[in-house]
Amino acid sequence: MPDDVSVDLCNEVWELLHRVQHLLYRARGIELEQEGLSTVAAGVLFFVKQSDEPVTPGMLSRFLYRQPHSVSALLTRMEGEGLVKKVRDLNRKNRVRVVLTRKGEKLAEKLDKRPVAFDALSCLSQWELINLREYLKKLMKSSSEQLRAMQPLPYSLRSPII
Repeated sequence: MPDDVSVDLCNEVWELLHRVQHLLYRARGIELEQEGLSTVAAGVLFFVKQSDEPVTPGMLSRFLYRQPHSVSALLTRMEGEGLVKKVRDLNRKNRVRVVLTRKGEKLAEKLDKRPVAFDALSCLSQWELINLREYLKKLMKSSSEQLRAMQPLPYSLRSPII
């Protein structure tokens, strides 16, 4: 820790981060309840829609910071709801790819507007948002490294989006 940083200041910032995250997560949860979707399921739709390469359950596990068995159960539920489809990889028969169904695509498009996120962050200027993004990336990298040292899997592989 740098010499000019106090433990009290770190604790205060930690508490603020926790409270902001909880408030935003709850507001997003209420927004998603109207669509019958959880925040984690919305994360799956977002990631699969945004990915430039075929998505595997392992990639989702790392992106969502969830254990592989939890992601597998989530994908099974989402497949039952007609939002995603698990398909066998043509090149590697033992590998599964996750794709959006037409229903999943439509819902992902609808969720892409994200009014809660925009409304909450619109109190910041462009410059503040750019700086906040850089600070959060720095915190994410540091906390990922700390978590990886404490609990190797599924955090041992680099997250697809940082």
